[in-house]
Amino acid sequence: MNGRITQTGTLLSLLILAGSVVACRQASALAGELDVPTTTVKQADVQLKTLTTGALRSKDSRVIAAPPIAGGTLQIVKLARFGAQVHKGDVVLEFDPSQQEYNLAQNRSDLLQAEQEIAKAKADAAVQTGEDQTALLKAKYTVRQAELEVSKNELVSKIDAQKNVLALDEAKRALAQLEQDIHSHSASNKAALAISEEKRHKARLAMDQAEENIKKMRITAPIDGLVVIHGNRDSTGGWFFDGMTLPDYHVGDQVNPGSPIAEVIDVSHLEVYAQVGESDHSNLKPGEPVDIQVNALPGDRFTGKVETVGGATSHEFWDDNAQRKFDVTILLDKPDARLRPGFAAELGIRGDQLSNAVSIPSEAVFDRGGKKIVYCKQHGSFQAQQVKVRALSEGRAVLEGIQPGTVVALVNPETRASEKAKASDAGTSPGPSVK
Repeated sequence: MNGRITQTGTLLSLLILAGSVVACRQASALAGELDVPTTTVKQADVQLKTLTTGALRSKDSRVIAAPPIAGGTLQIVKLARFGAQVHKGDVVLEFDPSQQEYNLAQNRSDLLQAEQEIAKAKADAAVQTGEDQTALLKAKYTVRQAELEVSKNELVSKIDAQKNVLALDEAKRALAQLEQDIHSHSASNKAALAISEEKRHKARLAMDQAEENIKKMRITAPIDGLVVIHGNRDSTGGWFFDGMTLPDYHVGDQVNPGSPIAEVIDVSHLEVYAQVGESDHSNLKPGEPVDIQVNALPGDRFTGKVETVGGATSHEFWDDNAQRKFDVTILLDKPDARLRPGFAAELGIRGDQLSNAVSIPSEAVFDRGGKKIVYCKQHGSFQAQQVKVRALSEGRAVLEGIQPGTVVALVNPETRASEKAKASDAGTSPGPSVK
């Protein structure tokens, strides 16, 4: 038991001694400068410039979609070509109107039939009314005549008097029945006329709808611009996924009502959409000039101005360490007919001019525990010093908290010391230093 304790103690002593040797080697390596490349903190006027990439997009575009017409799919019979320049009012998309023309003819026939039924219903009602009025006059005359006969009852026999009373009752009953029948005839005629008028109303609405649908089959450009054809989602049965390549719509395709077919993009007012990091966001403001190099036109230079700087950040939600990005839009100073939405561009946003700014290469600034530090050379070794980064511009960091003329390391000397110590332990020399 005592032997095991002794062995354990010996092992711990050896580990502690080895750690001490490594620490001593790292410390001595730091003191020996480790072949660490350095630079000097400079003070000079600095033009802040943010470099980023972006893409051109239109400030105004209009989607051209299949009209929302019930009754099944629609067939394209005319479609402007991809990239065609159109003016407001030009036909961009047209569908086969055959079905709607058939519906129009059918509805027009239904309308004529309903109007004929209305005329016949009115004529029948007039004839019925005439017949009822004649019968009513006759019934009233019969009642009046029966009343006169009853008035003579004192002069006739009891039996004849009784017959006169019965005849009057029968005449009054017949008159009451006739008046009820006339009322029923009137209600029936009005109902028949209302049904025919409703048929005419429905036929007229359906005819108007068919005419409107025929007009919708011919879609014109709402603005001047460039035609972009969308992918045919209807060709996949309505389902698709990100990254899926869809064929463009063509003449003859069957499409569902409401499907977006094309888009007219205004190319006379283009802007550049880009994103900048959090460190550059504070240096940007609307109105700053921008140098623009469009990759598709390498021999030309364009200029613009910052239009908007987004106030909300965006980042990948699954990566908490991802740098937050801010949206920036740049408006071109002059339109150019060669530019198209989607063209990639390199941007140089010119910010404020800083007088007597203190700066070093941005690679000489390191992050340690969320703080920005530099390694200052002092008495043959490097000491970590915390600084504040005011701005980044063209590979240089503008700092606060450090004096001009200070010599700083361009690589992390602590990492270099660790690498050299490991190389010495392994009996090998370290690789070439970073210049």
